[in-house]
Amino acid sequence: MNNPTESPPPSATKQAKIRREAIKLGKRLRRNTGQAVVDYNMIENGDRVMICLSGGKDSFGLLDILIYLREHAPIDFELIAVNIDQKQPGFPAEILPNYLTEIGVPFRIEEQDTYSIVKRVVPEGKTTCALCSRLRRGIIYRVAGELGATKIALGHHRDDILETLFLNMFFGSKIKAMPPKLVSDDGKHIVIRPLAYCREVDLAAWAELRRFPIIPCNLCGGQEQLQRKQIKQMLREWDKRFPGRIDNLFRSLQNIVPSHLADSRLYDFTGLKPSGQPDPDGDHAFDPAEFHDPDIKRTAIQIGEE
Repeated sequence: MNNPTESPPPSATKQAKIRREAIKLGKRLRRNTGQAVVDYNMIENGDRVMICLSGGKDSFGLLDILIYLREHAPIDFELIAVNIDQKQPGFPAEILPNYLTEIGVPFRIEEQDTYSIVKRVVPEGKTTCALCSRLRRGIIYRVAGELGATKIALGHHRDDILETLFLNMFFGSKIKAMPPKLVSDDGKHIVIRPLAYCREVDLAAWAELRRFPIIPCNLCGGQEQLQRKQIKQMLREWDKRFPGRIDNLFRSLQNIVPSHLADSRLYDFTGLKPSGQPDPDGDHAFDPAEFHDPDIKRTAIQIGEE
């Protein structure tokens, strides 16, 4: 006899809908990742891409999508997964090796007791993320050199990039985010973020569909970064109340107009002089889009001269 408290199995119609949605989600994630790779020339023929696999949903998603792209892309490149075993108490060390062996991806588990270092150096109650991240970064760069990796792939997504932008604006007084591609701070490696166009909600749904063996980070005992949490909540509220705002925010990072900001290191404000000719970068920052039409501009200038 069926347990009356159990939910009935989904109908055939509902199952078909779930399958369609899963297919659409997979296509969207692969398309967005592929587009980011192309837009920023992240992966080239013959590359050896080292995927930093933390065991979280984002890095699992990155690995899964790049495996697909490797099999279907018109270029040839290698993948190797790297995980840093930080010797956290209770860390399930067998999960990632078992998973990577099962799917046939070459990997390296780098054992480094950063847990003890962080606990010894950071006072109780203070955030451990900055030091933990810096230690991991140094290890990643070293391992990339040892493995002959030509690219280091990180699992940061669109939401991470926007959250970092606002964190730096609100708390660091600078306009700075996470670039899709950069040279490492030691000058020896190219770091890429192929998920730069992917939404976190899509990656979370994909992780659930694919049933990745997620390993939570409990180095800090569930400690949360309060500032990043605040920014994340703000962006979620905006996305809910103003559909399309988050898309526009991200696109704005790809449409910078230095002459309409205030950084004299990026634009020569001190040497600025009138040329007597219409300037495409002139004072029309808030004109409606239709005013950018050349004919309308000419008409407006002529009327102003009359």
